[in-house]
Amino acid sequence: MNPSLLCCPVCGKPLTFDDKSARCPKGHSFDRAARGGYIHLLRQHRRGSADPGDSAEMCQARTRFLSGGWYAPLRAQVAALAGACSPADVLDAGCGEGWYTQAVLDALPGARLAGIDLSRYALRHAGRTCPGADFAIASLFDLPLADQSVDLVLHLFAPMCAPEFARVLRPGGTLLTVTPGARHLWGMKEVLYERPYENPTAVRELSGFSCVREIRVEDMITLTDSADIAALYHMTPYAWKTPRQAAERLLHLDTLTTEIAFQIHLYRKN
Repeated sequence: MNPSLLCCPVCGKPLTFDDKSARCPKGHSFDRAARGGYIHLLRQHRRGSADPGDSAEMCQARTRFLSGGWYAPLRAQVAALAGACSPADVLDAGCGEGWYTQAVLDALPGARLAGIDLSRYALRHAGRTCPGADFAIASLFDLPLADQSVDLVLHLFAPMCAPEFARVLRPGGTLLTVTPGARHLWGMKEVLYERPYENPTAVRELSGFSCVREIRVEDMITLTDSADIAALYHMTPYAWKTPRQAAERLLHLDTLTTEIAFQIHLYRKN
C-alpha cells in the first residue's frame, strides 16, 4: 500500500491508510471515522472550537444544491484545468463535501489526492463519495503534508494561506484558486439587500507566487424549487449575516433567477 500525501502531525512521517486507521513508520496511529473514513489530524491549538468548520446544516444545504448541477460549468472547468496540469500529487485545501474533488480525480486517473477540511460533516460526505482520496480534519494554516510534496493545490472558496501552499508545493507547482465574480448571486442579493454590492475582483498578490492565468465562468440560473433556493441561501455566508426579515423575503420565493460568476486564477510557485 502506497504512503499517503498526509503526514503524521507528531513526527512528520508519511501515513499509510488501511481499512480502520492511518499509521506512520514510527507507529503513531490515527483511527478512521466510521462514517466517511477520514482521520483527525488537527492539532489542539488549531481547534478554535469543540466542533470546528461548517455545521451539519450548511453541509447538507451545500450537498443538496451542488447535486442539482447548478455549478456544473465551474466544476467542469476546474477539472479540465487540473487535468491540463498533469499533476502526480494533488492537495484539495478546503475540500468540503468532495464535489469538486471527485471531478478532479476523474480527470487525473492514477494521481494521489489528499483533501483537508475543518468540518467533520463535510468530510463524512467526501469520504463516502471519493474513495480514491485520503481525507483529514486539519487546518489550512498548519497542513499535515511534507515540504514540496505536491504538484497542484486546489483552493476553492476557502481561507487563503499562501505561505503554507508555497511550502507544500514543489518548485514550479500550481495553485488553482476560485473566488466569486463581481456579480455572483446578484439576483439573490437584490432580494436580500436594498443596495446590492459587487464582490471585489482584483487579482490577489500572493507572496511566493506569480499569477499566470485568469479564467471567468459565468452563467444565469433559475431555481424553481423553494427548497433549492433555501439550500443556496444556507450554504452561503449570507445565512448568518442577513437580517431575518430579508431572509424571510427570499425564503418565501418559489422562483429565483440569478447570475452565477466565478474567477479562477492559476498561480505558479516562483
